[in-house]
Amino acid sequence: MENKTKLVERQYLLPFLLITTLFALWGFANDITNPMVAGFQTIMELSAAKASLIQFAFYGGYATMAVPAALFIRRFSYKSGILLGLSLYAVGAFLFIPAAARQSFTFFCFSLYILTFGLAFLETTANPFILSLGSKETSTRRLNLSQSFNPMGSLTGMAVASWVVLPSLLSDQCRDASGKLIFDTLPEVEKAAMRVHDLTAIRNAYVALGVVVLLVLLVIALTKMPKTAGSGQRAKGTLGRLWHNVAYREGVLAQVFYVGAQIMVWTFIIQYADNLGIDKATAQKYNIIAMAMFLCFRFIATGLMKYVNSRKLLAIFAALAALCTVGAIVFVGPLGLGCLVAISAFMSLMFPTIYGIALEDVAPEDSQLGAAFLVMAIVGGALLPPLQGSIIDLGIVAGHPAVNVSFGLPLICFVAVMIFGWRRYRETL
Repeated sequence: MENKTKLVERQYLLPFLLITTLFALWGFANDITNPMVAGFQTIMELSAAKASLIQFAFYGGYATMAVPAALFIRRFSYKSGILLGLSLYAVGAFLFIPAAARQSFTFFCFSLYILTFGLAFLETTANPFILSLGSKETSTRRLNLSQSFNPMGSLTGMAVASWVVLPSLLSDQCRDASGKLIFDTLPEVEKAAMRVHDLTAIRNAYVALGVVVLLVLLVIALTKMPKTAGSGQRAKGTLGRLWHNVAYREGVLAQVFYVGAQIMVWTFIIQYADNLGIDKATAQKYNIIAMAMFLCFRFIATGLMKYVNSRKLLAIFAALAALCTVGAIVFVGPLGLGCLVAISAFMSLMFPTIYGIALEDVAPEDSQLGAAFLVMAIVGGALLPPLQGSIIDLGIVAGHPAVNVSFGLPLICFVAVMIFGWRRYRETL
């Protein structure tokens, strides 16, 4: 009946709203970190490949902790997983204090690694929790709605990076008349003073984030959460059932490709713009435009799902993302940058839609481990950016800017997502 297919039932409304705030919270962490790759590249005088180890550490934390998080949640509860996740998130943020004091790139990477232990707990918990708060029929739409608040957090993180952190980096202001960075040519004493200043600016942003996370932890600790299907349960044979579920198995692989593409597109937009002589703070504004498009199209896609099969919509959006990526590769200049920004509009529905499709026929008692492997798929964001960074370091490939050529990697990823969406859609015909 109609009243049984509400998107969010009244008894779940408060928990739904509180858990949805977590989507914004990890979005903030993701997208204040992406531009830091370019920042550290200049400050610490690193290659693009080595600087992208920031992403390896960040998304590697997800891969390391997703399954332990699922086992913890199964043993205890969703709420326990959220509280532990927020605690680890705060610890990782506060570790930026000693990292900045030691001026150690490795320590910064370690801090982010611990921080994402917390994010792995939050994502492993929040996604299946939202799916369970109501009818299975509306679960994918409900997750898309909650995930719509993720880019709001991302936009906030980007805004802080663009208007607070990046403009304060003295190292990025050392440019010649053509806009080329000359920080590496300065005397060592001058560079050392700038390095202290810039690392302090980065540290302060993460410390402030840690304080906010502790406040959210306190609010959730004082709020009663419902016990929904799957919370605190044990199951035998989960791995076997998941492996024999074709839609789930292919969904995990599609998520690896999607997250890899997303992180590459958002991380290296600054290097793409830098190749056009645009400074980091200005380039980050293009990232904000991309995220605004991502946010708007997330709501549009959620609305379209009332009328268009979610699998078909996924295939269409992936094809359009691939087309925009071709433009970013082929066109050198503002048009190529515009195509790169436009990709975000079509990435908007991918993560939650792949997630929802993959878990649609997974038994409730298998949902935590099922969610864990989908969160582990975020490892795509750890593995692929360093590979793209290595291509960018080549400078020129077959007479074409290497930064443009490097977006062939996201192109392959979007084609893989399109195939997944189309295969799943054909099953419904």
